[in-house]
Amino acid sequence: MSSTATNQAKTTRANGSSKTPQAPLPRKRNSLAKGHLPRFAVLAIAAGALVLGAASSTLTGFSIASFAIYSAIIFVLAGSIITTVVEGPRRGKNALATYLVYGAFLLALIPLASVLFTVLQKGLPGINMHFLFHSMNGVTGAIDNASVENGTPVLGGAYHAVVGTLLITLWATLISVPVGMLTAVYLVEYGKNGPLARAITFFVDVMTGIPSIVAGLFATALFAVLLGPTARMGIVAAVALSVLMIPTVVRSTEEMLKIVPNELREASYALGVRKWRTITKVVIPTAISGIASGVTLAIARVIGETAPILVTAGLANNINANVFGNWMATLPTFIYYQIITPTSPTNIDPSIQRAWAAALLLIVMVMVLNLGARLIASLFAPKKGR
Repeated sequence: MSSTATNQAKTTRANGSSKTPQAPLPRKRNSLAKGHLPRFAVLAIAAGALVLGAASSTLTGFSIASFAIYSAIIFVLAGSIITTVVEGPRRGKNALATYLVYGAFLLALIPLASVLFTVLQKGLPGINMHFLFHSMNGVTGAIDNASVENGTPVLGGAYHAVVGTLLITLWATLISVPVGMLTAVYLVEYGKNGPLARAITFFVDVMTGIPSIVAGLFATALFAVLLGPTARMGIVAAVALSVLMIPTVVRSTEEMLKIVPNELREASYALGVRKWRTITKVVIPTAISGIASGVTLAIARVIGETAPILVTAGLANNINANVFGNWMATLPTFIYYQIITPTSPTNIDPSIQRAWAAALLLIVMVMVLNLGARLIASLFAPKKGR
């Protein structure tokens, strides 16, 4: 009997059954699973930061810039402290880094939004058909003493500057893109870090930091030797701008060609395709998206240059569509000329209005160039498989 009782006791203990159930052990709470802030907490903190930022800005003289800076600082500090208290130091540090990134992004947007708003506010009223399709030829005064054409006062426009900007930029692009792309192809595909490739890379880096006025003086001196000291025309300005564009095109194209996988080149060589054809049919089409973006960046870099144009193409009030003869105007020089030499000293002088309208037109042209680059990249990019 004793052995039978012993076996039953063992069976009972093995099955885990007992007459007095033991209390469960307390679970240790994970430090990563502490309390969480509700979803609306960030919005509440942001609202409070805006209120306190407005109050702080009012104490020192209210302005949009000080209001934005105070609100951003208060939001970052308050959000980080509250997150640390509620969710722990680890999540507090993560919130601090996250809010700093968001704050830096918003602060970077403030100047951009301010510039766009100011240009739209002051330039949009001056955009009309007369401004877009008339030049400044014959305009000598403001509204009260302007020239009269068919009973309507001639207020002047920027048509000649738009034509000059498009033509000079087009010729600069035609000069820069082939030179820059071929240089990048040599550096990546043929140079292989040789002595000539290293020398080219060094000079490209030096050209990247050349001031724009130096490029204008170089082009002026070059054409003064070739055509005489009075050579001032659009092609001279295009050469000056190409000096500024080539380094950007070379660098952007070189980086895009480097990220093309070598497996694509090797597969083409394995099929017996020549190297030049591999470059034109495989490498460049694969990198065309980045190349187009680089070319657009280079165009946007030079389309707003003023100093080289003043030195090389001068100032003009009439329409000139010949880049190989006479002076030409561009939108940057048009803006400069309208501000420096107003057409009338009266308070109703439209020169400042024309300058703001030209600035808005220049921004629109840069935006169209960026959209065109994206379209070109999407059209010529290699098609993806299914």
